[in-house]
Amino acid sequence: MQMQRPILPPALADIEAIAREALERLPDPFRGWLTDVVLRVEDFPDEDVMESMGLETPFDILGLYQGFPVGEKSVSHSGALPDIIFLYRRPMLDYWAETGEALEDIVVHVLVHEAGHHFGLSDEDMERIEASVE
Repeated sequence: MQMQRPILPPALADIEAIAREALERLPDPFRGWLTDVVLRVEDFPDEDVMESMGLETPFDILGLYQGFPVGEKSVSHSGALPDIIFLYRRPMLDYWAETGEALEDIVVHVLVHEAGHHFGLSDEDMERIEASVE
């Protein structure tokens, strides 16, 4: 009898690879404007994020943009930390299991939504960009 190996969920690196591929498919000028934004994939938000956003559980958020939107940047922000897009693996995996949506679609949706915050875009703008990535 041959034993089956357990199927492991996608790792942090797998989610990051999906996100980086999606970034490459973003339309020009957006792709270029995101080159200085740091992409971080973590299992969960940290305690500071949980508290500042009033989250009940770490599963209540799929991603987060931290930084100053493009239209709000000024010389007074020099020396500030870089803009960061966080993708939270475990909440995305739970959402994937609950909905049955393709994991790539979920990652792309969250990435584009958070990038939209970087640009100060409306939800409609974000939907158009997401459709161009698919």
